[in-house]
Amino acid sequence: MRVDDDAAPFFIVFNIGSGHGDRDATRARIADAMHAAGRRYELHDVDDPSQLPMIAARAVRDAEAQHGIVVAAGGDGTINAVAAAVLGHPVRFGVLPQGTFNYFGRANGLSQQIDEALDTLLTGRLQPTQVGLVNGHPFLVNASIGLYPRILEDREVFKRRYGRHRLVALGAAIGTVLRQHRHWMLRIEDERGRAGMIDTPTLFVGNNSLQLEQVGLPQARDVEAGYLAAVAIKPVGRLGLFLLAFQAALGRLRQADDVIHFAFKQLRVTPLRRRPRPLKVATDGEIRWLMPPIELRVADERLNLLVPRDPAQAEQARQA
Repeated sequence: MRVDDDAAPFFIVFNIGSGHGDRDATRARIADAMHAAGRRYELHDVDDPSQLPMIAARAVRDAEAQHGIVVAAGGDGTINAVAAAVLGHPVRFGVLPQGTFNYFGRANGLSQQIDEALDTLLTGRLQPTQVGLVNGHPFLVNASIGLYPRILEDREVFKRRYGRHRLVALGAAIGTVLRQHRHWMLRIEDERGRAGMIDTPTLFVGNNSLQLEQVGLPQARDVEAGYLAAVAIKPVGRLGLFLLAFQAALGRLRQADDVIHFAFKQLRVTPLRRRPRPLKVATDGEIRWLMPPIELRVADERLNLLVPRDPAQAEQARQA
């Protein structure tokens, strides 16, 4: 199906300001592009982040009723929330990405430049795109427990103080790593019934080939083949964590002896505790509390994502 052959309206969940974007300027660019293309669109403004799931669900209902296209305009949390509403519904999904790292957009060739992203909405092709689930909650980039959620929380504090830049995020992560952290004893079991124990400060599950590729893990290819990737760190001190972070920055994490990594379709994770209680889990940069066991798997459905037709444009966005 060619997107540019029909007159499908766009239903845009608009949360610009959550990322790098200028709200008024982006709104004007959207209006200009849609008017020039003769396409109808509706903006579903998000003024209160707590209303985002409800607004996304309304956009999906409108798109289903009018054979339209649902678009997430904003940062990683906005994209995740809108994707969660779209998943399982027969509607097309587009993204105007504005996140700090934009891993989902870049992995799928989606530019953060608003004009290029709008061109993809109007002329792109459809690409089935994998979604991960953690206790039923979708994630597009990663899910994690332990140290990584703490890094995300500290990163948000730094962003509010110093701005949304990758160097700010990196500095916040280094500061978090250098503090003392607890270890988790986790029982894990995969879809084949293979079970084991892991003692780790953090368990990271990746659903983004670009992110895994950049830190040098071979599971990037597995994710492209329909798997998720688990990454756990063996018990190390603060210096050891810092050295691992340095290896990751150089793209050499696969060479690190203190890292466990493997691919899976489904994984059950159970912390060994005397009393079960909610566990802090990060999904695409957002924190939620989930009761164990933690069930991670590849969703049966995929997103019908709009991506660029031009391979060169897609590759340029991936390398940004």
